[in-house]
Amino acid sequence: MRAMQVTAYDSPLTLQNVELPVPSEGEVLVQIDTCGMNFGDTLMIKGTYQEKPALPFTVGMELAGTIEGLGDGVTHLEVGQRVAAYVGHGGLAEYAVMPAEVCVPIPDEMSAVDAAAFLITYGTSHVALDYKAKMQAGERLLVLGASGGVGLTAVELGKVMGAEVIACARGKEKLEICRTLGADHLIDSETDDIREIVKALGGADVVYDPVGGDQFKAAMRACNPEARLLPLGFASGDVPQIPANILLVKNLTVMGFYWGAYARLNPAVLTDSFKTLIEWYVAGKIKPHVSNVLPLEQANEALDLLRSRQATGKVVVQVS
Repeated sequence: MRAMQVTAYDSPLTLQNVELPVPSEGEVLVQIDTCGMNFGDTLMIKGTYQEKPALPFTVGMELAGTIEGLGDGVTHLEVGQRVAAYVGHGGLAEYAVMPAEVCVPIPDEMSAVDAAAFLITYGTSHVALDYKAKMQAGERLLVLGASGGVGLTAVELGKVMGAEVIACARGKEKLEICRTLGADHLIDSETDDIREIVKALGGADVVYDPVGGDQFKAAMRACNPEARLLPLGFASGDVPQIPANILLVKNLTVMGFYWGAYARLNPAVLTDSFKTLIEWYVAGKIKPHVSNVLPLEQANEALDLLRSRQATGKVVVQVS
């Protein structure tokens, strides 16, 4: 089968012919239709991600496809069933094996492109806002990096959950996309003063931050007492150092959040979240924003769209 693999860190992916995998006990074999690309894939290629597979390996954290084979002991899934899965790596290939427990059946109403753009971005935002921050209707949510893959879902889910949403992104075009997904207020991170604008709007109760750096610092100083801050990535390249005195004075809570860890720590958190999200999708409350769909051979170009921040929402690779 064909696979786009990392053969050397911090180098372009190369198209390889590799052996077709065989499912072991508790696993399934999936023919992959689509693979959703994530900023974490770019870090894994550099060798700087939280998880570091041995070389050579196939990137691609999330995928959608059809079950082609079942390992011993798998009874809740069947051959021919359409599923999406968070696999950590392996999605940029024509086939992959994975634990059956990570597969999420997808409804007929969901396209393969939407399915590959769904789990990580929506799952990250929903678990962060609901399970971690326990955000309530009527609270004010500040989303940094709001035009990115996870940022747009935070804007969209924030509105579905009843929050007043402030979207912070770079440039009018990206901010307009945030507006179409429900943002109540827009901040241009290139030209606007985040701290002053958020304070003028009444302060933030929840901060969703995949950016870090100076934007995190400005957001923290615009928080209301007892606000919750969720650092879930550092796309700026700057990991902020958090002054404890500001946390103390305002009774702020900073919540470390790595969505992928729940696959090991508490899988029920993810499965409960997916159930809710798929119900919202079928009801028409949410819809993935996919800016680019490219073929497998152009996976490097797909990743470059993430590195250069040209993409809005998700980039998906059409594998087959």
